[in-house]
Amino acid sequence: MTVRKISAQYLFTSAGKPLRRGIVTVAGDGTVTGVEDTGGSLRESASTEFYNGVVIPGFVNCHSHLELSHMRGLIPAGGGLSDFIVSVRNRREASDDEIMAAAGKADIEMHSGGVVACGDISNSPVTAGIKSKSPIRYITFAEAFGLDPAVAEARMQRALEVCREMRRNDLQAHVTPHSLYSLSLPLSQLIKEHIPADSIISLHFLESDDERRMAKGHADAALDLSGLASRLLLVHNTVITRDEAVKTASAGNTWFCLCPSSNIHISGKMPPAAMLREVTRRIAVGTDSLASTDRLSMIRELLLLQEAVPGITAEELIRCGTINGAMALKCDDTLGSIEPGKRPGLLLVEPFDLQNMRLLPESQVRRLL
Repeated sequence: MTVRKISAQYLFTSAGKPLRRGIVTVAGDGTVTGVEDTGGSLRESASTEFYNGVVIPGFVNCHSHLELSHMRGLIPAGGGLSDFIVSVRNRREASDDEIMAAAGKADIEMHSGGVVACGDISNSPVTAGIKSKSPIRYITFAEAFGLDPAVAEARMQRALEVCREMRRNDLQAHVTPHSLYSLSLPLSQLIKEHIPADSIISLHFLESDDERRMAKGHADAALDLSGLASRLLLVHNTVITRDEAVKTASAGNTWFCLCPSSNIHISGKMPPAAMLREVTRRIAVGTDSLASTDRLSMIRELLLLQEAVPGITAEELIRCGTINGAMALKCDDTLGSIEPGKRPGLLLVEPFDLQNMRLLPESQVRRLL
């Protein structure tokens, strides 16, 4: 089995401090077998690959909609959430072949961009085959929504069938509510009855002022959901207040997923990342769908987060894109950090501002593993 020793100007393990010219040793199957802190004194060796950038674990994309990839470029920016939802509904219908072709390209795009795991929203099983063959580890959230009480049972059964089909393809899947504003009372109750204690809930949360007008008591409702599952992933948080952040973060199993480029496209707003960082460090990142962004780039999301949060360190920023997402999606047993026994994937980020320890606008990602 081929063994590789890889080093760079810095090794960001997401498990400790960045290692100046640290060395990671990996087996042929990608398993990390050792991490060495050289103290910055790396002697030249033919057996060690050295890169003039920084090496980080593979990205964990906490929120996407693979099945909406055929909508790339179709929905204009700046219309707001209500118009966006109407546009998605009007353009959602497409042939399975069209959806699968676009989803396949999106899957390749994410993998090329360094994604090793992805929390993906699904309303149908059409992408199951693509996910099952992908090198990306997908955690599927089968979404239930509907305001008409008369269709609550049918919507619940549809979400359960999506879960079953994903599992038949050896994929992890969870039933999840779309949002607090898109559920009838009977459907909300049915979802709660079908959420096992070890599951993950991924909830579109406080994405716009329109949402706040459509539903009340967001923080209390989120706390209620957090008691049903092992993880609650609150996605977007574009208009969340400090009080709501403090209250929802008080549940120790709540994570906040930010999708900056999507929020900018839909409403021209960034989530209050600096405030959230003051409240909690349980912050992860997602790209959202190609209906609301022009590319599935985790490095771009991190650059936007870096701009929005003065004082955020490169170490913390990279954690948001790696181990935090892995912990939120419960795949940190093998992914998210460079530690012996894990298979996190290795990415080279260059160029990188080594003097100020920051990503640069021109920073790019290249897969090493």
